[in-house]
Amino acid sequence: MASELKEAIKKAAEQIAKYVEDAASMTVETKYVEMGALGFDEAKLAARTIVKLDGDGETVLPMKKTEAGTLEVDTVVFELHQQNVQTAIDYRAKMLNSLIQLLRGTQAPQVSPTVG
Repeated sequence: MASELKEAIKKAAEQIAKYVEDAASMTVETKYVEMGALGFDEAKLAARTIVKLDGDGETVLPMKKTEAGTLEVDTVVFELHQQNVQTAIDYRAKMLNSLIQLLRGTQAPQVSPTVG
C-alpha cells in the first residue's frame, strides 16, 4: 500500500513538472493560407510570438512594403495576432491558477478554452 501511494505521488509530481516545463515557454503562431489553396498544410507564417515565464519574449512582425518602398507593420494581421497572443496568455494563466489551486488542495474553477 505504501509503495502504491509513493508511486502515485511520484507520477503526479512528474506530470506537474512536465506541465510547468511546458508552461515555461509559449509560442503563438498566426498563419495564412491563400484562398483556393489545396489545404491548410500549405499555411505560411504571418506572425509569431514566444512568451517565456521569466518575462522574456520574441515577436516576428508581419511587414509589408509601401509604395515608397519602405516597410511598415501590417496592422490588420498584427492586431489579429495580438488577439491570439492575449487569448493564449489568458488561457495559460487560468491553467496555472488551476494547477496552483489543485496543489493547495482547494477546488479549482472550471477552465474552458476561448477561441480568439
